[in-house]
Amino acid sequence: MKVTFCVQGVISPLLANIYLHYAYDLWTKQWRKRHAQGAMVVVRYADDTVVGFEHRSDAESFLAQLRIRMAEFALELHPEKTRLIEFGRRAERDRAARGDSKPETFDFLGFTHICSRNRQGGFMLARHTRRDRKQAKLLEISKELRRRWHQSVAEQGAWLGSVVRGFFAYHAVPTNTRALSAFRHYVVDLWRRALRRRSQKDRTTWTKVGKLAQRWLPAPRVSHPWPSQRFRVKHPRWEPYAGIPPVRFCAGGAQK
Repeated sequence: MKVTFCVQGVISPLLANIYLHYAYDLWTKQWRKRHAQGAMVVVRYADDTVVGFEHRSDAESFLAQLRIRMAEFALELHPEKTRLIEFGRRAERDRAARGDSKPETFDFLGFTHICSRNRQGGFMLARHTRRDRKQAKLLEISKELRRRWHQSVAEQGAWLGSVVRGFFAYHAVPTNTRALSAFRHYVVDLWRRALRRRSQKDRTTWTKVGKLAQRWLPAPRVSHPWPSQRFRVKHPRWEPYAGIPPVRFCAGGAQK
């Protein structure tokens, strides 16, 4: 289930976050203790939240009661971005047994989350950079390159390098390497086009701009390990999924 809140009225993001802490977070914590029959996982960022349930009945009950709870606080759930989906390690198998299509995907925090499989055939959560976010960033870079038209190649390269490093710093997660490579490729192409437009005599080739990119732009690589690996470093005795059944139904909100 994907949930996005709509605040009725003008309110700052900071105040909205505080408001949702009391209207949503504390209530959700109590609901999990008092009503959930199975595992329940809650993640919220600003007005966007994803809630995972082991049982569909819990998901349906939670969503119905959440609508009532939000109305009491002059809030409503976004009608187009709030949905209940079947997701997780058993979703594909269960849906195939019923003759249904593959599990739906959902967007959260700039990534599209997908039910996938690893090389051994086991379940794997894949996260890919949202296409619209990548396109928006490339458009921003293209406009800024035009503004930096008369800067030296070194100045442009230093700036582009900082932009690409910033993008990678957030998006360099496992299963997302292809999106990182594609983003870097498009940045190099935008740079090549910008250099060629500065002069009718400019003949910047892919070979030449490739060398410039090698000097100034970082190579795509995963810099954020799987959450279980990060957690294990801080908590050596922790065992993945210890005592926690697999979550099968998901609720959450789309990005703004």
